[in-house]
Amino acid sequence: MRVLVFGETGQVARELGAQAERRGLALTALGRDLADLADSGACATVVEATDAEVVINAAAYTAVDRAETEPDLAHAVNAAAPGAMARACAARALPFLHISTDYVFDGSPGRPWREDDPTGPLGVYGASKLAGEVEVAAAGGAHVILRTAWIFSSQGANFVKTMLRLGAERHRLRVVDDQIGGPTPARDIASALLDIASAFRAGRGITGVFHYAGSPSISWAGFARAIFARSGQGVEVEPIPSSAYPTPARRPLNSTLDCGRIAAAYGLAQPDWGAGVDAVLGDRT
Repeated sequence: MRVLVFGETGQVARELGAQAERRGLALTALGRDLADLADSGACATVVEATDAEVVINAAAYTAVDRAETEPDLAHAVNAAAPGAMARACAARALPFLHISTDYVFDGSPGRPWREDDPTGPLGVYGASKLAGEVEVAAAGGAHVILRTAWIFSSQGANFVKTMLRLGAERHRLRVVDDQIGGPTPARDIASALLDIASAFRAGRGITGVFHYAGSPSISWAGFARAIFARSGQGVEVEPIPSSAYPTPARRPLNSTLDCGRIAAAYGLAQPDWGAGVDAVLGDRT
């Protein structure tokens, strides 16, 4: 199977490359030098010329706070570009897989979010990702929009790596405790995307929006404690409310995603974030 990936250095893109090699897949990953996501027309041109059998968009504008002052760029990368990719894929009957986010919801406390729940992003980043979902669906081709949350890996910048770094420098940390979600290993997201791509190639792909996030749900403070327990770092975690750690963009308090639909459609169970943390620790040794 030939796979075209937008994104090269991000957490999921790197995992896609590593796993495709192990699976014997022909994967081409495009960095900014070959695919500028701020130029939607260029992205469409790449799809029009590819010999790939499936296209995955693993690139995005993810600077949640900076997006508040760069709304046009966030929209260009997170909405206009995937929309152009999806339309080009639809014109060639190529399945298009696109990563989205829990930030499309307003984070109201309660049960885990389902795919058909009303959306209500709290900031520019979430609004741009939701606009991207709308563009992809409107293209009319075979597609999967994969909403996930709290991505981490041994590569790039993420919460796990930040905690391990700070844990080596400090004995006590203050961490937000009223935001709840499912930390998700990038390696599991990559594996899920390649499984879905294979299903489309075999004629078993199911179009739509799907949730895929780690289990069990936990707060940032609880996640930090688990990281330190697994790493052996004796760091005390002081739980604080979000109000004690103000940021330019509001974060959802409830980022828990109901992942029943993807289990039923593709047989993909929620990944264990504990195993993902252990893998990150193993990569550091």
